[in-house]
Amino acid sequence: MSTAMNFGSKSFQPRPPDKGSFPLDHFGECKSFKEKFMKCLRDNSFENALCRNESKEYLECRMERQLMAQEPLEKLGFGDLIGGKSDKN
Repeated sequence: MSTAMNFGSKSFQPRPPDKGSFPLDHFGECKSFKEKFMKCLRDNSFENALCRNESKEYLECRMERQLMAQEPLEKLGFGDLIGGKSDKN
């Protein structure tokens, strides 16, 4: 006697992650940017407003390497930093 259940022919259809979800950086492509950001947070008692340049650089790295969707920096809250001192790499 077979106890297998047939749930119909509907198969699972994967969908892209919701906005704000993105793949992990398995190869450490942006690790140096992440470490720089985390050091800034630790050095500034986790006041993220003081580490906006580091945060911007980290997100730019992720977008360049397709680890997150491309978004205008203005939309991510960095409009005031564009063309500023964040061009140091």
